[in-house]
Amino acid sequence: MGKIILITGGARSGKSSYAEEKAKKIGSKVMYIATAVPFDSEMKDRIRKHQIRRPENWVTYEGYENLYKIIDEVGQNYQCVILDCVTVMITNIMFNYPGFSVKKLDFSIINKIEEHIMNQIYKLMEKAKEKNITLLMVTNEGGSGIVPNSKVGRVFRDIAGRVNQVTAKQAQEVYFLVSGLPMKIK
Repeated sequence: MGKIILITGGARSGKSSYAEEKAKKIGSKVMYIATAVPFDSEMKDRIRKHQIRRPENWVTYEGYENLYKIIDEVGQNYQCVILDCVTVMITNIMFNYPGFSVKKLDFSIINKIEEHIMNQIYKLMEKAKEKNITLLMVTNEGGSGIVPNSKVGRVFRDIAGRVNQVTAKQAQEVYFLVSGLPMKIK
């Protein structure tokens, strides 16, 4: 059976670097699922810095929707998959979901979005287990900061928090990073 490892922490806490180091120890056949969309120069620079750090023999898949299908199709070719990052995946799904509007938050749509995201996460974890892959899931801990000023920020924080709880419960290992230092909490 595959293994789920959740790596969480605040912004710039070293989550991605830690996941990459763990992946190197697992094996050389690694797939990196990058969920970020390069929508501005800051994000493009951030993505470029992540790309430079990765070993050349790792395969990168860019996307954020139906990631379990990628694991199903090519999972047997990899020992380890890094998903970086869950919270960016949530943002992309939320903002691209049919009927979603920042100006008019319809909670029947919000509930469908959360259900869809949870379904995506469960399927991804199940496929990793089925294909006997170690899945390193990088996510942001958004509940330790201030309450977001905007309604959409609070909706996002709540969905991300619930997704993180479900993922942590399913994971065999959970690490919390602070200033680049990992603390094993499960």
